[in-house]
Amino acid sequence: MIKTGYFILISLLLFAYVKAVAQDVPYHIDNEAVYDFIDELADIGAIDVNSAVKPYSRMQIANWLKQAENSTGLTKRQKKAIGFYLRDFNKELLVGKNFKKRFDIFYYSDSVFKFSLNGILGIKGYANGNSLDYHRWGGGEFFAYIGKHFGFYASLRDNHEKYPLGGRQYLVKHRGAIYKGDKEETDYSEARGGITFSWKWINAGLVKDHYTYGNGYSEANILSAHTPSYAQIYLKLNPAKWFEFSYSHGWLVSEVMDSCRSYEYYDGTRVVYANKFIASNMFTFIPWKRLRLSVGNSIVYGDVNANPVFFIPFLFYKSVDHTYNSGSNDVGHNAQMYFDVSSRQIKYLHLYATIFIDEISTSRMFDEDQQSNYVSCKFGARLSGLVPNVSFTAEYTRSNPMVYQHIIPSTTYESNGYVLGHYMKDNADEIFLSARYKPIRGLDIQMNFTNARRGKDYQKLISEGDLDNNPEINPDEPRWGLPFMNEVRYHKRQWQLKASYQIINDGFIFAEYENNNISGPDKYIYTPPFYLEGDNIFSFGINFGF
Repeated sequence: MIKTGYFILISLLLFAYVKAVAQDVPYHIDNEAVYDFIDELADIGAIDVNSAVKPYSRMQIANWLKQAENSTGLTKRQKKAIGFYLRDFNKELLVGKNFKKRFDIFYYSDSVFKFSLNGILGIKGYANGNSLDYHRWGGGEFFAYIGKHFGFYASLRDNHEKYPLGGRQYLVKHRGAIYKGDKEETDYSEARGGITFSWKWINAGLVKDHYTYGNGYSEANILSAHTPSYAQIYLKLNPAKWFEFSYSHGWLVSEVMDSCRSYEYYDGTRVVYANKFIASNMFTFIPWKRLRLSVGNSIVYGDVNANPVFFIPFLFYKSVDHTYNSGSNDVGHNAQMYFDVSSRQIKYLHLYATIFIDEISTSRMFDEDQQSNYVSCKFGARLSGLVPNVSFTAEYTRSNPMVYQHIIPSTTYESNGYVLGHYMKDNADEIFLSARYKPIRGLDIQMNFTNARRGKDYQKLISEGDLDNNPEINPDEPRWGLPFMNEVRYHKRQWQLKASYQIINDGFIFAEYENNNISGPDKYIYTPPFYLEGDNIFSFGINFGF
C-alpha cells in the first residue's frame, strides 16, 4: 500500500524534472516578520496572495517582493523593508553573489547549484516576579537548488526549557513538542526538511514540516501547525489565474499502542503505535481579483496501512470512507470539511472567514437536544496601511463541543496528542484584538488582547462515565445535544505588549510584557505552572535563524 504512494510521488517528481522552471523550498511560518510583511503588502494591493495555505515557498516570496518593489504608494519604511528582505530572497532570483546579500555562514551560487548554510541560535528569558525561566535553542539549517527544478532543505533545532512552557494538555500557542527528560529540566528537538520539485504551475515534494489551512492571525482553525512537524507528500497546482489547488498526505503519530504488534522483551515491552494518516485538500477559486473562495476536505484514518485511494488528491474522502467501511463509525475513519473566504478587494482591508465542519446532521441541526453541530468558525478583519505603518486586527473564533474529537482514539484530529486545529480545542471561544506599529524598518511594536474561554471537556467526561454530575449529557446519545459552554471551566484574559527589532536578516532582539488573568476550576489543568506563579510575565531575548 505505502509503495503505491511513493510511486505516485516519484511519477510527479519525474514529470516535474523534465520541464521544471522554478525552485520551490518552503519558508517556515515561524518567521513572523516576513509573513506579516507579505500580508501587509497584500492588504495595500501591492501583491495578490493566497494566505489560506502556508507555508509559502522562498521563490513565491522573492517574486512578491520584486513585484511590490515597483508599486506606487509605498511608505519609506516599506521600501526599505523590501530592499532588506531582497538581500535574502534575491538568492532565488540571481546567480552568483554580485548583489547586496545578507550575512550567511556559507553561500555558493552558480548556474547549476545554489547552497545556503546558516546557524540557529537563541535564548528567551522569562520572569514572573517569583521565579525565572528560560528557553534556549541552537542548531543549523540549509537549503539548496540543483538547476531550476530540484530543491532540498533541512533544519535541526535543539531546545531546552528550564521549566516546561508547553505541553499537549496546555491551552497555549507554544508549538507542540515532544519533551524528554524529567522533573523540571526539559529538552526537545525539532527536525524539518525535504525534497521538492517544480514545473511551471505544479509543485510537489516529500517533506517533514509544518503547514496551515485557513486564514487567521491567532492560529488557524482548520490546520494550525500546532503539532510537532510530521512527514507529508504535498502537491500544489496553479494552472490558471482563477484556480489554485493544494493537497497533502501526512503520516501522523497516534501514540495509541497496537497491542498485536507490541511485544515483550527481556526486561520491558516494545511498544508499537497504531498507524495514523491524514489526507487533505483545498480548492481555491478566484472569481475576482483579490477575492478567494476555498473549499476542501480531509480525513484522518488509522489502524490500517496507507491506502492508495487517499493519495488521489481531488476526492471527497468521506464518500470514499463509506465505500470502504460501509459508513460505520466502528470500522470507518474521521472525515472533515471546511470553507475559507478571503477578500482584499477594499484597499487596506482584509476580511476573512473560516468554517470547519467535523460533523453535522442537517435533519437534527436545529434540535437543541439532538444536534451534533461539531463546527468551528472564525471571523476576522484586518485594517493595514490606512494609517501609515499601522495595522489593526479583530478576530473571533468559536469551536462547538466535540470539534476535533472522535470516539476512535487512533483517528482523533491530533498528532502526538496535539490538536491539529485551533489551540483552544473544542467547546471554546476566543476574541483576539491587535494593534501593530512599525515606525522604521525592522522595528515591530504590538499590543494584543486575548479573551479565551473553554467549557467542559465532554469527551473526557463521557469516556470516564461521569454522567450523573452532568445532566446535560444524554446517556442514550451522549455526544448529541451538548450545549456550548454552559459552564466556563477556563478563562484567560491576556494583555500583551511586544517589541522586536530585526538587526540583520533572521537576526532579532525582542522584549515582551504579558498581564494574564487566568481563572476557572480547570486553570491548573490547562496552564503551565510557571504562568500560575504570577500575573505579570516579562520576557526578553535574542535569536538568529529559524
